[in-house]
Amino acid sequence: TAFFHGDLKEVVYMQQPPGFIDHLFPDHVCKLRKSLYGLKQAPRAWFDKLFQVLHALGFTQSSSDASLFVLNGPQLVIVLVYVDDML
Repeated sequence: TAFFHGDLKEVVYMQQPPGFIDHLFPDHVCKLRKSLYGLKQAPRAWFDKLFQVLHALGFTQSSSDASLFVLNGPQLVIVLVYVDDML
């Protein structure tokens, strides 16, 4: 479900999904505001959202590995992101 929380920067439209077709306007399309799993932009949108949150919390992104975030405080906190999983 992580990919559902990414905000899209591009304008993306999709056909109405089966079972949710408006019978008055069956040819209309849906304009997406959030990413969907399987959408080409979904991983990028999800990572951008995660980056913004971690940055706001004080994490810094490693210069040697873009998927590694470090918070140096009273305790060292390390977050490693792999695809859509975190360690």
